[in-house]
Amino acid sequence: MRSYEMASAFELSAEARQSLHQYGEEEAQRYKWIESEKAGRDLGETAIRSWIGQHWNGFLRQRWLEHLQGKTYWIELDHCDFGLLQRAFRGSSLIDPILEHVKQGGENLDIILWALNHGLPMEEVREILEALDVNSRRIECRFDPRPC
Repeated sequence: MRSYEMASAFELSAEARQSLHQYGEEEAQRYKWIESEKAGRDLGETAIRSWIGQHWNGFLRQRWLEHLQGKTYWIELDHCDFGLLQRAFRGSSLIDPILEHVKQGGENLDIILWALNHGLPMEEVREILEALDVNSRRIECRFDPRPC
């Protein structure tokens, strides 16, 4: 990777650098408010825990894809991954369908089976999956659902 490509992530303004945990907590609070309104009472910590259980992994996956695309720099994610899709795989016809599987929650095995079933070049599929490294991008939700 060239030094000017690495610099782009570090030269972002403070507004462009976001926190997954802060944004996730804001999303969980919105969810709590909506669900509490539906129930006609404050659901409190229960609603926050529900959001974490039902939505955190999908929320994280979407933010990770934004990071890979160079749309939003999430400070908890690997700085080398920021904009990776703009630098790598430009000539690959496989990156878009693989990313579509990832967006839909597909894991490495799902993608490998799909590629095998379609007779796709497995070496290229493997290279893309290794570069994306989905399994090491999992982050536990760290905000505390208990009220202050």
